[in-house]
Amino acid sequence: MIEIFPMSQGHRYWNETFSLAANCSWKAGSYLAEKMINNEFSEWEKVFAACVDEKVVGFCTLTEKDELSPKYEFKPLIGFVFVDEQYRGKRLSELMLKSAASYAHELGYQKVYIMSGEIGLYEKYGFIKLGDYETIYGTIDQLFVKSTLL
Repeated sequence: MIEIFPMSQGHRYWNETFSLAANCSWKAGSYLAEKMINNEFSEWEKVFAACVDEKVVGFCTLTEKDELSPKYEFKPLIGFVFVDEQYRGKRLSELMLKSAASYAHELGYQKVYIMSGEIGLYEKYGFIKLGDYETIYGTIDQLFVKSTLL
């Protein structure tokens, strides 16, 4: 069974998600793990866990800014989208993105954003490229938008 859980610190899958992030093949995973261990999330910001048969196999976040430069007003942002290699191709990313967008809609947001260097990935989930924007690292990345109305 596939389930997506929006989480805050203390959730039953928090530690398992932290462990996956800390030990995954993607270098940004360790940065998310650090944010999780330090609980660097506001009350409404969430980490989403994708679980298959009660095992955490993927994650993403919904936060106010993610890596977008604070000089831009776009929010909230989905970030840290990752699915363990052996579970890819099962539409888990799509389910996490939908869950994050639905949660954002519950909070009153009409749009969600995501930054990515990937070409053609988020468009297949209904995201539209807005353009290239500066990140908090001083680099440029693509910014995508999608309505929270599912």
